[in-house]
Amino acid sequence: MSAEAKVGHPGATLERPAAGCDRVVLLPEPIEEEALRLLEERGTVLLKAPSAEREDVQLLIAQANAVVLRTGIKLDAALLACATRLLTVSRTGAGYDNVDVAAATRDGIIVTSSVGANTVTVAEHAVALVLSLEKHLFELDRGVRRNDFRIRYAYLPRDLRGQVLGVVGFGHIGAQVAEMCHRAFGMRIVAHDAYLPEEIRAKYASWVTFVELEELCRCADVITLHLPLTSSTRHLIGRRLLSVMKSDAILLNTSRGGIIEEAALVDALRARAIRGAAVDVFEHEPPSGSPLLELDNVVLTPHAAALTKACVVRMAVLAAQRVVDVFDGYVPDNVANPEVLRMERWKHLVKRPSSDSP
Repeated sequence: MSAEAKVGHPGATLERPAAGCDRVVLLPEPIEEEALRLLEERGTVLLKAPSAEREDVQLLIAQANAVVLRTGIKLDAALLACATRLLTVSRTGAGYDNVDVAAATRDGIIVTSSVGANTVTVAEHAVALVLSLEKHLFELDRGVRRNDFRIRYAYLPRDLRGQVLGVVGFGHIGAQVAEMCHRAFGMRIVAHDAYLPEEIRAKYASWVTFVELEELCRCADVITLHLPLTSSTRHLIGRRLLSVMKSDAILLNTSRGGIIEEAALVDALRARAIRGAAVDVFEHEPPSGSPLLELDNVVLTPHAAALTKACVVRMAVLAAQRVVDVFDGYVPDNVANPEVLRMERWKHLVKRPSSDSP
């Protein structure tokens, strides 16, 4: 049981006093019980912030040796500078755009993520969005509810077989979406990934055609985005690329808000320059007041593509395990800044025996 302790913030709680402890884990937001149990069983001290507000986290982070980080706050350079005891930041999610990785690297902090843990879950969500748009599920549902049963004769749904799926970003999730749509629905696959090694492309050569991004936008019936948000991908899909898409194309984003220029997307949807879109991630979350909320040719979900109970537990447990690995002298999985491991402070780390894997 957590008990209130004087830890520099009246609303924070510690499992037990942390004096002299070097296994203090800061939780800016709650994590799943299974992950908490793993941390407790492995001798860590849990420092639970009263909220993920910057002021609350800043008051506590100086005491932390590790942070298990969800999406509620960004650990920028200023916050990391306060974290004088910090060894590692372990993301529960697959991305790390809410961590200043460069600043962490300068400070010798290992940054990890749960990349791969949500692959199938996010891919299933993306495919569900494709089906909801191509089969007009929400429009047909509304028709039945308003007693317009004759909407069935509008022949709104479209067959997926033979359509071209364009996958932008052919990593774990993009490749999984492509495989699902190709094998289950007989869709033809084109893909664009500027960083995919040639030997990986060769493995898919029999059923995936890799093309330049503009060509993909011109030829695809369905375009799905699976990219990290970086300086080079911010507003990657803007007015120019939207203007070359087919007028009956649909666009999906289950990766990161900001990859699509939302104002340009709104204009394209209003003008029916493309047929529809499905958006799980937004430039500003929640998207209060966004014009997207007013449109009837877009499906919106609340950054929930990875948020099945099983997936959330899986990601949190893996994040907790990576913290324990660092504390126990092992190289954690999925290090975002591997160059930090060359620092003197980390030369003692060894590979964890496979029999110890969670």
